[in-house]
Amino acid sequence: MTNGTRSAGTAAPAQGAPAPDTALRERRPPRPRPPEQPRRRSLLGGLVRTARPKQWIKNILVVAAPAAAGRLFSPPALAELAVVFALFTACAAAVYLINDARDADADRAHPAKRHRPVAAGQVPVPAAYAVGGTLAVLAPAAAAWLTSPSVAALLTAYLGMQLAYCVSLKHVLVVDLAVVTTGFLMRAMAGGLALGIPLSRWFLITTGFGALFMVSAKRYSEAVQMAGKGGATRALLTEYTTGYLRFVWQLAAGVAVLAYCLWALEEGGDPHTGLLPWRQLSMVAFILAVLRYAVFADRGTAGEPEEVVLRDRALAVIGLVWLAMYGLAVADW
Repeated sequence: MTNGTRSAGTAAPAQGAPAPDTALRERRPPRPRPPEQPRRRSLLGGLVRTARPKQWIKNILVVAAPAAAGRLFSPPALAELAVVFALFTACAAAVYLINDARDADADRAHPAKRHRPVAAGQVPVPAAYAVGGTLAVLAPAAAAWLTSPSVAALLTAYLGMQLAYCVSLKHVLVVDLAVVTTGFLMRAMAGGLALGIPLSRWFLITTGFGALFMVSAKRYSEAVQMAGKGGATRALLTEYTTGYLRFVWQLAAGVAVLAYCLWALEEGGDPHTGLLPWRQLSMVAFILAVLRYAVFADRGTAGEPEEVVLRDRALAVIGLVWLAMYGLAVADW
């Protein structure tokens, strides 16, 4: 065989014909692509996440005054409180949507908040504004139609205050703490106003300073975690000192405990027919709960209060014991 002759096994492919591997790839059917998630479903899920479902637990405060007065379990009261709860949830969702739309650029620089749907691009900023604005209009209108004038006025004031907080008040020292604390207090007041229950001064002081304790502990934890790091979305964290925030949450915890004790002793001072003075005994559980929560505040890990309350088993058990004691006191067992 001459050098210019090729064997059959090594014959070159004809000019213009595809190579064997290329031909096989062309005959092979294309791999099916995984179905893409519908954008509408993705947008809806992002809007729900932006509304912070975990934060809805705060709105349970609307049952605080009716529960303390022993008027929680009648069907009309439950229906009225369910409406108030839903309206506060709608208002809070509106505030969260508008706030995240305004802070989208700053949230993208934060190590954790950059995963929020608006900052991550799952929810467009105009969509967040549109849905938040719609809820901000519909919620007060529904309150005026479904609830008493006092509750509607309180809800409207709450929404206006929270929107003002998003725009400017969150940049004012101390005022930001007062606004967030007042939001908790308004929730607790709404349940009493809805059912026409007089609100005890000790109830208001305990609720107000208990809320200030959790709010300032949250700010303290955020300041501790962001110390020496860039990308803080709260500009005030660079102006507050950790020492000042520690002072605030310690002061608030002390006032809340003192007010609760005075409330329990005052309300439980009359002769009772129950087995034990449950109202006074509930002071022990309340103090233990504050001390337990203060452990997380001192460590700087109370940045997400709802996570602390829901995940710490010891705190959950103490809370259940407190609820049982207070329930027995209300029932006069």
